[in-house]
Amino acid sequence: MNDARTTAFDAPYDRLRALPRAVWLPTLVAAIGERGARLHDTRRWLEALSDGAMPPTDADFGDAQATAALRAVIGALALPSLARGTPALAEQIVRTLLWHLDHALDLQPRLTRAQAIAQVAQEFESAWQLETQGLEADLALLRDLSGGAHLRWDELRGRLRSREWQAARRAAERLETLPQIDALLRRIGRREWSTQVRPARATEPSTRPQRAPMRALTTRLPGAPGEISGVRFDSRIEHMLPSEALLLRHPVGQRLWRARQAEGRLLAHATEAVVVDWRPDPLGRTHETASAAPQALQRGPFVLCLDTSGSMAGAPENIAKAVAIAALRAAHGQRRACRLLAFGGPGEIIERDLGDASSGLASVLDLMGQAFDGGTDVQAPIERALECVADTAWTGADLLIVSDGEFGCRRATLDALDRARGELGLHVQGVLVGDRETMGMLEVCDDILWLRDWRHHGNDESSAHNASPVHSKSLTALYFPNALSERAARHHNKGSA
Repeated sequence: MNDARTTAFDAPYDRLRALPRAVWLPTLVAAIGERGARLHDTRRWLEALSDGAMPPTDADFGDAQATAALRAVIGALALPSLARGTPALAEQIVRTLLWHLDHALDLQPRLTRAQAIAQVAQEFESAWQLETQGLEADLALLRDLSGGAHLRWDELRGRLRSREWQAARRAAERLETLPQIDALLRRIGRREWSTQVRPARATEPSTRPQRAPMRALTTRLPGAPGEISGVRFDSRIEHMLPSEALLLRHPVGQRLWRARQAEGRLLAHATEAVVVDWRPDPLGRTHETASAAPQALQRGPFVLCLDTSGSMAGAPENIAKAVAIAALRAAHGQRRACRLLAFGGPGEIIERDLGDASSGLASVLDLMGQAFDGGTDVQAPIERALECVADTAWTGADLLIVSDGEFGCRRATLDALDRARGELGLHVQGVLVGDRETMGMLEVCDDILWLRDWRHHGNDESSAHNASPVHSKSLTALYFPNALSERAARHHNKGSA
């Protein structure tokens, strides 16, 4: 049996393949309109809502009057903007829309048609006003963290109502008062060049190498592979539009396609290649090249070591969770690899990959629901982080440690860090959630970001007004410089105190 006969035999149920399973049943059992047109209109509604737009007016499921009334409610509640990028919400809107369209038929003849449509429109509006209360902020955060496309509607609603999600919302709100965290995450990693160039010093020599003047010669090659500029007639199959390829699956359309191909009348993409050739310009002006400092590398993969020991309870715990949210947002939004290593006492390490949208969100939400307690063992997470950055898949990765600094590190681990710095270019960035740099923090980290106002992020309102009792994080370096080890003094940035 050929494809054309198979398609005819399966019609209109062959259109189910383009629909998610969640809408199969409500679309098939609805009593409005014709089944094939209803399946077609369901697909158009889902595609439009997922793009954040209203579907065409002719997608009315066979009941234009009732669908128009519900369309007005959907537009007034701004449901398309909420459903943008969230297929689960788009599917739920279509399911409830079909249910209310069916319900309008059930209300007749007890009510007139106009009364039935008005009632279902009111019920639809009341139901979605309750569903969307506070949903916009949650969906915006969900898109930042994972996109939300992998969730079903029941999973989505359950997750947004969970205690872990509420903790994640509070952590995201706390990030608005910690802009230095997002800036720090953009700096670490060594995969992309920074757009900022340090200006040259005035004391630099004025003699710089001369660069010969050049001019750009642009050559355009119509028909060559390149940017699509329009549609034209052609006989080459590789440029053919998909709509022309559909003719090949039709018994009569095959003949039409062969005739068009022979005559060079197939609709095809018009492409054009642009070649830019730089050539010496004898009329140009010779100028000196500016000797800018090397640019910093940023936006690469990173390993996040998060201290979850008992000494981090309270305000430091809240900041650590905010950093985890920022790391997940960076991993998802910037397509960066991120490995989370949450560590406590000996043998207490939780390792998760935040680069995957679904598992990364679940891992961070698990962390949101945990209380920080236990001891501190930084040896194992640092050794595991070194194993990660040595992998070729993590080339250019940096290490970020968030802690109050209450830890120590063995010399063998410190030596391994030094080897990774020399061989792999590893940079170890610390985030200090405490009042002073400890010896362990100084020996491990190359740079330390001090969150001086960490007490402001406590759980009680009284802690929000507590100021830091110290003027500098580098108390040991200031008052007891001889107490610093050779490694701590070498890596400590005295200018950042």
